[in-house]
Amino acid sequence: MEKRLSLLLIEDEPSECQEIINYVESKNDVRLVGVTNDTGKALEYIADFQPDAIILDLELHKGQGDGLTFLGLLRERRHSYPVYVLVTTHNISHVTHNGARKLGADFIMVKSQEDYSAKRVVEFLCSLKEVIQGNRKTATPPAGTSVFEHNHSRYKNRVITELDRIGIAPNVLGRKYLLDSIVLLIEDESGKFSTAVSVKYGKSVASVERAMQSAIENAWKSTHIDDLVRYYTAPVRSSKGVPTMMEFIYYYAEKVKNER
Repeated sequence: MEKRLSLLLIEDEPSECQEIINYVESKNDVRLVGVTNDTGKALEYIADFQPDAIILDLELHKGQGDGLTFLGLLRERRHSYPVYVLVTTHNISHVTHNGARKLGADFIMVKSQEDYSAKRVVEFLCSLKEVIQGNRKTATPPAGTSVFEHNHSRYKNRVITELDRIGIAPNVLGRKYLLDSIVLLIEDESGKFSTAVSVKYGKSVASVERAMQSAIENAWKSTHIDDLVRYYTAPVRSSKGVPTMMEFIYYYAEKVKNER
C-alpha cells in the first residue's frame, strides 16, 4: 500500500488552519499528523509522529514562539531523518527569507501572492512526495543507535500517544501490557505477544490478557464517545460495543506500522 505524505501544520490563524485541514481531508495521498500554533508542541509532534513535511507559519502572533526560532531548534536537534519545511508568511523581507533559508527552510510561500491558497500549499508538497519520502528512506539513525532501536523507540512513542488519546492512562494496569503487545506485533507478526509479555512481567498469560481487556473496557466506559470514534476507526464486532483485546492490538499495530 502506498504511504501517504504526512504533514505537520504550524499555523495560528484558525481560518487558514481549517482551509488546509479541509483540503487535506479531501485527498487520499496526504494526511495531517497534527495542527498547532505552539512551537514547543510542534517539536513534540515531530518526535512522536516524524512527519514527512512541515507547513510553518513564520510569524505566530496568536500562538507560542516564532518560525525562525523553531527552525533553529529543529536544526539543533539533528533528527536522523530529513523533514521538508515549507514556510508560509505575510513577511516579504528578503533578509528574513534568507535567514529562514539558512536555518533550514526548504521553500517559502508569501501569503500575499495572488495564487496563494490552501490547495496550492498542499499540492506543492504532494508534487514533491516521491522525493521527500525517498530522502527519508536513505536516512540513517543517530550515531550509536541501531535501526532496530531507532524504530522501536518510534513505535513505542506512537503507541503511547494513541493510548493517551483514548484514555488508557499510565497508571492503568493493562496499559503496559497493551503497549508491549502492540509494539511486539509491529516488530514480529507471529502473534505470540501475550506469551512474551507474560514472561517479561512474570505473570500468567490469562492474567495479562484479563488486564488488557479490562483496560480497554474501562476506556470505552470513561472516554468521551467523540474521542473514541475519532481515534479508533475500526468496526467493533463485539456485542458489548467494546473491541476485544485481539481486535484492539491488531488495529493499533497495523495503524502505527502503516503510517510512514
